[in-house]
Amino acid sequence: MKVAALAYVVVTARNPGAWREFGEAVLGMSARDIGAGLALKMDERAGRVFVEPGEADGYFASGWELRSEAEFDAALRELAGHGVAFQRATPEECALRHVFDMVWFLDPSGNRHELAYGYVTDFERFASPAGVPRFVTGELGLGHMVLPAPRIDATRDFLMRVLGMGLSDVLVHRPAPGIEQRIDFMHCGNGRHHSLALFEGEVPSGCVHLMFEVDSLDEVGRAHDRMQAHGVRLMATLGKHTNDHMTSFYFMSPGGFAIEYGFGGRTIDWDRHTVFESTSVSLWGHDFSVGFGADEQAALASAA
Repeated sequence: MKVAALAYVVVTARNPGAWREFGEAVLGMSARDIGAGLALKMDERAGRVFVEPGEADGYFASGWELRSEAEFDAALRELAGHGVAFQRATPEECALRHVFDMVWFLDPSGNRHELAYGYVTDFERFASPAGVPRFVTGELGLGHMVLPAPRIDATRDFLMRVLGMGLSDVLVHRPAPGIEQRIDFMHCGNGRHHSLALFEGEVPSGCVHLMFEVDSLDEVGRAHDRMQAHGVRLMATLGKHTNDHMTSFYFMSPGGFAIEYGFGGRTIDWDRHTVFESTSVSLWGHDFSVGFGADEQAALASAA
C-alpha cells in the first residue's frame, strides 16, 4: 500500500461556530454546515477540514486518500495481513467526509488514521470570503500536520510498513539543556516534501500544527494582517524552513494546536532524494518563543 495524499483532517469542537469564524475570517476558507458540524472548503472539493461537535477542542483524525476501489480493497487486505485492527466507517462518518468508503485505525502512539477512496463534490468554484485566490492542494493533498508520537520509532515504522510512507528527513528538537526530542518528516505518494511529521512527545490537543499553503508571499502577509486584526495569538514569526523551504508563520487555532500558513514549499523527486538530518529548524526567522515561552517549552518537553 502507498497512500496518495493527505485528503482531509477532522477536528472536534465544543463550539463549531468558532471554526466557522476562524476559517473564513482568518484562514480565508469558506464554511458550510454539514449536519451538526461544518466543512471548511479550500478548493473544488466539498471540504478539506471537517469539524465535528465534541466534548473537547482538538485534532481528531487524518484522512489519507487512495485512488480507486481496487486500491482500497487491496489496502484492507494488507491491513489484515499486518494484523492491524480497523473499523469500517458508518454512513454518517462517510457523509461528513464526503467519501465513498472509509476505514479507521490507530497507530502505536494512538493517532487516528483514516483510509478513504473517492470524493463527493458539486465542484462549486472556491470563493474565499477573505479574497484568497487559491490554496496549493491537488495531487499534493491539503498540506501537512505534525502529530504526537511518544513511541516515535514504532510509529514511524508502522507508517512506513503499513501506509507505505517514506522518511524525508529528521530534526532533533532541543527545547531545554539536556532534552532532545526527535521530529521525523514523512512523505507519501506525491511530491510534497512531507505530508506528516512525528513529534517525539505528548501533545494534549492531539496535534502540534496543521499547515496550509498558498501560492504567494503576499497571501501569507495578508493572512498575517487578518490574524492581527482578529486578535489571534501568534505562535511563531515569519521564517523559512531548512527542509521544505516553506516561508511561513504560525498562529493558534480554536482546536488548541497551531496553524502554519505558508508558501513556496518545494516538491521532491524521491528517486533522487537523500535522507538527511537538519540541525536547524529554519534558514531564518521562525522565532517560536513568541508563542511558546521558555516555561511552555519546558513543560512540553517534560511531558515526553
